[in-house]
Amino acid sequence: MSTTRIPTATSSTSIADILERVLDMGVVIAGDIRIKLVDIELLTIQIRLVVCSVEKAKEIGMDWWNLAIDKKNNTTDGIAKSDASELASRLEAMELKMKDLERVGTRTR
Repeated sequence: MSTTRIPTATSSTSIADILERVLDMGVVIAGDIRIKLVDIELLTIQIRLVVCSVEKAKEIGMDWWNLAIDKKNNTTDGIAKSDASELASRLEAMELKMKDLERVGTRTR
């Protein structure tokens, strides 16, 4: 009778090594959850999770924390400021158009 040996790993990896590799390379976890009833979709949840180091996140363009709200004066930084001013001007233009339409509507009655 011959004896068969179970192969074993020759080297072990510590949790610190695994964490270093994950932060260096990055990991993306994606999943979708859908709830349907009689072919009618009731709920869809899309999950996207990225785990990486700050340096790797900057490298791939995920630097949303640079656009965070400045808590001291409640203003936004970078692109968010220009977006806010653009939205404000568009809103003002829409309000002016609405007033013009209301004036035309009251004249025709």
